[in-house]
Amino acid sequence: MLPTPLNRHPMPRATNTASPLGHMPGTSLHRQLFIVLRDEITRGVYAGTGALPKEEALCERFGVSRITVRRALADLAALGIVERRHGLGTFVRADARVERSSPTLSVIDGLRKTALETDVEVLEVGAAVPPPDIAALLQLPPGASAVHALRLRSMAGTPVMLTDAWVPAALGKRVTAAALRKHALYEILMSQGVKFGRVVQEITAQAADPAFAAWLRTEVGAPLLKLVRLMHDPDSRPVQYITVSMSPERSRILMDISADQVNTLSAGRFVHDVHEAPKD
Repeated sequence: MLPTPLNRHPMPRATNTASPLGHMPGTSLHRQLFIVLRDEITRGVYAGTGALPKEEALCERFGVSRITVRRALADLAALGIVERRHGLGTFVRADARVERSSPTLSVIDGLRKTALETDVEVLEVGAAVPPPDIAALLQLPPGASAVHALRLRSMAGTPVMLTDAWVPAALGKRVTAAALRKHALYEILMSQGVKFGRVVQEITAQAADPAFAAWLRTEVGAPLLKLVRLMHDPDSRPVQYITVSMSPERSRILMDISADQVNTLSAGRFVHDVHEAPKD
């Protein structure tokens, strides 16, 4: 079992009609509106005419001021998602359509694709004692050190994922900053003869703290996708623990489950940690 996520927040009850934006700590109203509109554009809500609702309509729908609407639309335009046409309104750019590409069937293929498509910045690498929960998952004795690598991957200058990896010291001798600038971590491990087998992963969410917000260029308190992956070798020995954090504004997680695994735990399962509130 992977560690219990540290950040959990209740989701609001879904409704059939739009409601005013909430006052989320650390997330401005115009940013909330930006996220909602970007999601709707991605889902093709405005595919028919390409036109977004008028500013007045957005103000009424979300219960916000005109300046809030204009700032959200300006952010969308700055990213090349929409274009403002004088006297006509705001329209989705024809070249801004988000393609829902098919996921790969291989974890290694996915890692290779990520390494090829992104530029890496090594933020930190070296020997350190991992937190107790990570040490237990890597089957390390108390106090034993491991190799810790913190990297930021970007596309076209925009940060898309922060990876925080731990590798047992015996397997991380070649994991250096210089090596990580040239090769992905999985490639370094494979060059040492490491083979990958079983993979256990958990997908949750977390709120961006100041450090994560700075690295991923988002706001403090903004929601982040969080993928935790524990990789084993063919003999079921853990060889790597990695946490990947991404902004849902720029990234998503795709999975491909074969027909013979649909009704198995390989397809994933829901885990709920609900604790009864203490009684007075």
